[in-house]
Amino acid sequence: MLDDYLIEKMQGAALKLHRPEAQYVALVCDAEWEGNTSGYFSLFQDGDLFRCYYRGSHHGEEGGKPSHSGVTCYAESRDGITWTKPKLGLFEFRGSKENNIVHMGDGCGTFAPFLDSNPNCPPESRFKALATMGNDVERKKNPALQAYQSADGLHWKLMRDKPVITAGSFDSQNTAHYDNARGEYRAYWRYFTGGYTDERGWKPKGVRAIRTATSKDFLTWENHANLDYGKDAPEVQLYTNATRPYARAPHLMLGFPTRYQPKHSQVEPVFMSSRDRVNFKRWEEALIPITAPKDRDGNRSNYMTCGMLFLPGKPSELSVYASEAYYAGPGSRIRRFSFRVDGFVSATAKQGELLTKALTFAGTKLNLNLVSRGESRVEILDEAGKPVPGFTAEDCQPLKGDFVDQAVSWKGGDLSKLAGKTVQLRFVLSDADLFALQFFP
Repeated sequence: MLDDYLIEKMQGAALKLHRPEAQYVALVCDAEWEGNTSGYFSLFQDGDLFRCYYRGSHHGEEGGKPSHSGVTCYAESRDGITWTKPKLGLFEFRGSKENNIVHMGDGCGTFAPFLDSNPNCPPESRFKALATMGNDVERKKNPALQAYQSADGLHWKLMRDKPVITAGSFDSQNTAHYDNARGEYRAYWRYFTGGYTDERGWKPKGVRAIRTATSKDFLTWENHANLDYGKDAPEVQLYTNATRPYARAPHLMLGFPTRYQPKHSQVEPVFMSSRDRVNFKRWEEALIPITAPKDRDGNRSNYMTCGMLFLPGKPSELSVYASEAYYAGPGSRIRRFSFRVDGFVSATAKQGELLTKALTFAGTKLNLNLVSRGESRVEILDEAGKPVPGFTAEDCQPLKGDFVDQAVSWKGGDLSKLAGKTVQLRFVLSDADLFALQFFP
């Protein structure tokens, strides 16, 4: 129920955005090479290990220059709850290699790795990343992204010296992933709507926005497009994008872009979703408001990380993470937040109805993700819009309770006789939130 794609009409019902519930601080960036401007976290699961990559950075005084060049740091976890920073011994920082630094030099401020799920990916490229080219001065004069690869997620090298994407600003978290549903790589990055204004080619104008492209080999990128939110969407500044396919429905793309408010340099994540990867429905209310606990009302102190995790022993929960205490310090940190699985948007009603568009399905049963405090029912209509005998609302076993994957039961039995035929579903909702539906074999 992320959007109205499946919905013909609603009566007494409406789509409702749900905010994740704040949990506990998961990771604090308080080491000497980390600091109060550590950020741009990328989290993902690799087998039974959860990996986290982020920029280590510290400003000695608020608004001042960094106290050291940025580095890319690494943390890991077996449960997504307790995170450790292994002493990797890879790079020297102020005379010691006793640190969790995984990359130094060009691109450290924007290094955003992911685990490549391409079935044809060679072992040496099992992990990939996009990162800006050059140091901070060079990056502004000639903005570009380079492609990195790694066999183990710890030892990184360039896939080639030449940049792979040049149309953008990139001073943000520029994300990429392999899109299994479409068999291609996709990237999302920062650009400015007005382009650039001076002879050096780097001074931006317009507002911060998001651009995307696809690739078959992660080196040649095509199909460049600016994200579109519909003609009625207000123009806002979007700092990061945190966009990924949703694991339980990989044809859906979910994003948690950070809305930037220039007046006070405050940021707040919002939620967006897409079915074609370019046109998004974006909700304007803050997903994690600056009033959420705690220390997220200051300068750039409320980013969402990139990554949605299903933690062991929590099958009905989805974990996301958001930053706090940016600039304020003494170290910045990320807090875990939890969604109900599929629990981003619901069709909600006290007493109402939802009618789907005409559809065909394969399978023998219909499962729902539903919270119904009253007795809700489902009716199946035929191609003429008439209730199918045995599958009317009166034939439906009432649904009351909290269900993540609940099969609907009718007196007419399973749905095999209706599979492949054009039908509509009519939901009669009683003090309920309908989050998702799926037909099963």
